[in-house]
Amino acid sequence: MSEAGAQERISGYWNRYAHAYDTHQRDRQAEPGVAETWSRVWRSALPPAPAAVLDVGTGSGNVALLLAHLGYRVTGIDLAEQMLAEAQGKANGDNPPTFALADAADPPFEPGEFDAITARYSLWTLRDPVTALERWARLLKPGGVVVAVDSPWFPEGIGEGETQRERDFRAAYSPDVVARLPLAEAADIHQTALVLKQAGFVDVAVEELPEIYDIDSRYGVAPGHKPQMQYVIKARVDKG
Repeated sequence: MSEAGAQERISGYWNRYAHAYDTHQRDRQAEPGVAETWSRVWRSALPPAPAAVLDVGTGSGNVALLLAHLGYRVTGIDLAEQMLAEAQGKANGDNPPTFALADAADPPFEPGEFDAITARYSLWTLRDPVTALERWARLLKPGGVVVAVDSPWFPEGIGEGETQRERDFRAAYSPDVVARLPLAEAADIHQTALVLKQAGFVDVAVEELPEIYDIDSRYGVAPGHKPQMQYVIKARVDKG
């Protein structure tokens, strides 16, 4: 399958389930302590607000909106138009994020435009992740950071699924698509961290997020998933 064909199939899945995905995310954010916990995760890893942040693979905009609420100047990008529609529908207040249809693997911005790039659950979906991260690095100011939250979601492969949504997920992330996504079935989070080093980032660090695991265990996770340890991966570009 071509790279464009793989991405079209992935985006099609997320367009179809955009509202269901966002409903789950909003329900989770409303649970006691969830927004506060995620705020601590991001704020502890990012430069102080009002730094300029690019949120890649923003989906329905939940990270972008949280960061904007914390005072950051946020741009969120995604290739699923319906996910962006969900995000845009929530963008209000005094400091709303800007949302745009754009490819996380090749964001169309000027060199040095951002202080930080955030990516929640996006690294595993990248086509040619080393090249994508090299492009991210060019968008950062000297000393700028990437802060990603992810996990080795499918170390034993993406299963067949029992519900219709799970079967649709499997169809979107079929073996010929996954062949285009080197990190989709990574066995260890350090495989993901390694691509940041290969892309030229320095001070790459991985930290467990047990507080997020506790939240997932208490309130449940998205269909087709089970609670598992997530990690924050932080790296920076050289100050030059």
